[in-house]
Amino acid sequence: MRIGALAAATGTTTKTLRFYEQAGLLDEPQRTPGGYRDYPPAATTRVAFIRTAQTAGLSLAEIRGILAVRDGGQAPCEHVTALLDQHLADVERRIAELRATRVMLRDLARTASTTDPATCTEGDICRILTAS
Repeated sequence: MRIGALAAATGTTTKTLRFYEQAGLLDEPQRTPGGYRDYPPAATTRVAFIRTAQTAGLSLAEIRGILAVRDGGQAPCEHVTALLDQHLADVERRIAELRATRVMLRDLARTASTTDPATCTEGDICRILTAS
């Protein structure tokens, strides 16, 4: 399958597929006598996997690691589970941080709505952000 057909089949672009090759995610395909890339049918499954993994928030390095485990003949399920658990914990932590930030911003917005700029002194940078 030529690169254009693989791109169409996977909803990617030829540029993306070349990038995946460069990044070590997609094996360099054989070439036709005319020099065109000739991907095997399994490349469709691999590209779909890469895209799903990216959507799940996995980095290219993490995806490369998963593919290396699979290419080595092992099922990467334990490795994937550990990565997903780590990413989920990171997301939960970021959500907690964002919630705390939202509370702070609401408080600051209330302060800002009642602050008269005329009462700011030259020694204050901004009373809204330095008020306690």
